[in-house]
Amino acid sequence: MSGQVVPASKRNSLVQKRNTSTLKKSSNQSENGTTATTNGALTKPSSPGQSSAGGERTVKKLRLSKALTIPEGTTISDACRRMAARRVDAVLLTDANALLSGIVTDKDIATRVIAEELRPEQTTVSKVMTRNPIFVTSDSLAIEALQKMVQGKFRHLPVVENGEVIALLDITKCLYDAISRMEKAAEQGSAIAAAVEGVERQWGSNFSAPSAFIETLRERMFKPSLLSIISENAKVATVSPSDPVHVAAKKMRDLRVNSVIIMIGNKIQGILTSKDILMRVVAHNLCSELTLVEKVLSAPTTLFPL
Repeated sequence: MSGQVVPASKRNSLVQKRNTSTLKKSSNQSENGTTATTNGALTKPSSPGQSSAGGERTVKKLRLSKALTIPEGTTISDACRRMAARRVDAVLLTDANALLSGIVTDKDIATRVIAEELRPEQTTVSKVMTRNPIFVTSDSLAIEALQKMVQGKFRHLPVVENGEVIALLDITKCLYDAISRMEKAAEQGSAIAAAVEGVERQWGSNFSAPSAFIETLRERMFKPSLLSIISENAKVATVSPSDPVHVAAKKMRDLRVNSVIIMIGNKIQGILTSKDILMRVVAHNLCSELTLVEKVLSAPTTLFPL
């Protein structure tokens, strides 16, 4: 996650609104400092999520995830056990005054702990956390939250309402809205294509030039290939099944990626992600220097042509 910092003026005004120096816990908050929930999702707020004048969805109306919040003095190993128990890949951290002070993700565990050969049981989360994470309010537009994550190159955003951290927004939640819009656009594109075909039948070969232009436009708008969206400089990290986990973590760190492909020769055996390292290695107190990748990798991946 990016190291962006909440501007002091914004942070101070947020706290002043509540006339207190700390983010107080609600009377119905759970152990980790967030609103009581069912099955890991926030209960429906008493008031409906606000929308902009144009009817765009706000963050409040997305499927927000309950935020796991722990003190910044917690050890990495304990934090990973809690994250594994909740099946989450990010945790929010608070300081001695119960103020939001940082965030730690599965990528941080892999690249800042395992890759650096730190001892999870001896290292506190404050040593590797991203300090003062940027956040959004519950009434922010979903598309604005997505833009913040894309521009900042991070996957998670704390969500604040009335001065309290109420949830953690994952970038995939924002993408639901974007995908929905794309699907609607694709449906419109199909209608355009049908109209074009009808005109083609009436005009015959004389319509070939504009038809080709429209078809090219439609292909680029609604049917991008994987090759068209993969950067030319994209890097793929690979390791052998017999490599220890800490070697895989070092490659993730060096190439700034969240996963490595497990290969034997030219054949793909599976994939190991930073979340796998968190859930299957650190959370189970396994030694990353002695644990082989083949013991904790995910099943063989599905391959897609470019």
